[in-house]
This record gives sequence, C-alpha cells and structure tokens, in this order.
Amino acid sequence: MSFTLATLKSTVQDYCETAETTFVADLDTFIQEAEERILKNVSLPVFRKNVTGNATTGFPYLSTPSDFLATYSLALIINSEYTYPLYKHVSFIRQYTPNASTTGPTQYYALFDDNTFILGPTPASDYSFELHYKYRPASLTTTSGSDKTWLSDNAPDALLYGTLVEAATFLKNPEESAQYEQRFSQAVASLKALGEGYGSRDEYRYDIARG
Repeated sequence: MSFTLATLKSTVQDYCETAETTFVADLDTFIQEAEERILKNVSLPVFRKNVTGNATTGFPYLSTPSDFLATYSLALIINSEYTYPLYKHVSFIRQYTPNASTTGPTQYYALFDDNTFILGPTPASDYSFELHYKYRPASLTTTSGSDKTWLSDNAPDALLYGTLVEAATFLKNPEESAQYEQRFSQAVASLKALGEGYGSRDEYRYDIARG
C-alpha cells in the first residue's frame, strides 16, 4: 500500500464517509498536520541533510537552511580539517563571549532563533561550516498526479491514520479520533524502531537532533 495525494484524500473520505465541501477543502491541512507529527516524533536517515556555508568575518550569526527542522551537528572546516563546536544554550555563548568583537575559530554554537545560529567566538574570518540537520521534506500536498513522497510510499499507515485523527477531530467524533490515534501511535512506534535499526554502536558520533 502506498498513496498519492489523490488516493490518500479518497481513502480518508471513504473512512469518514463524507464528501462535505468544507471537509474536502481542509484535507490538505489534515495531511500536513499528520506529516508534521511524524517528522517531530521520528528520526530516520531519509530526513537528514548536509549543507555547507560560510560565516562572515566579525559577524556572530550563521543562517539556517529554509527547510531546517533540527540540528544534528555543525562542523567548522579550516584547511580541509573538520572540528565540531559544542552545542550550548544562547546564554552560555553570551557569557563565553560577552563582547561580540572577540573573534576566533568557533568553539561553541547555539540556536539563536528559528532562522539563525549564534557562534562563539565571533568568526575571525569567513570560515566554512558543514551543517548536518533534520529537514522538513516537501509535503504530499505539494505534489500532483502519480507523485509520492517518502512517507506516502514507505509509511502509508502512519500518514493515513495521522490524517484520520485530524479528520475525525474536525468532524467532532472523539471515539473515532481515539481509535485512529491508537493506530497512528502503533505506526509511529514501528517507524521509530526502524530508525533505531539504522543506528550502529560502531558510529564515532551519536548525533541527537537539537532544535
């Protein structure tokens, strides 16, 4: 079983036995809410990305990618050598470098806001960085025709029951919502087990999503 946008919408309408205009118009929202819940609760390699970028000399901030969800690690690259600054709270960075004019290779970093990292010390030159992060994939609702996403093709049960939870809530049917929530939780638990199976005790680093 797998879903395209059209087949998922059709299946949800069949389960809920309604094609009421407002309900159908909100199906995209139900799907997006289900996708977001899965992404926030499950870590899989397919949701990971690596990007490189450069900090600006004398500027203590580094922008996050537009699809950024959480960070696994940030590497500072100097002369092709990688070092890994430690993740800290913003208050730690402020205390470590109370004067933003203090510059040097980055030793620490923190998530300053949804769009920015703060670095400590402030970069002394245009250092290169490599960010390993959890990203938000394109929603199934942005596709058309026979297109699928990883979730709709590989985790259709989680996507279906997550969408049905939202649909039943919209229809003010708490009994069905609770039933679908149970099925959704089971599907998410299976996905989590799959994610843990990708792990290896031989890995040098055990990255944990931070955000």
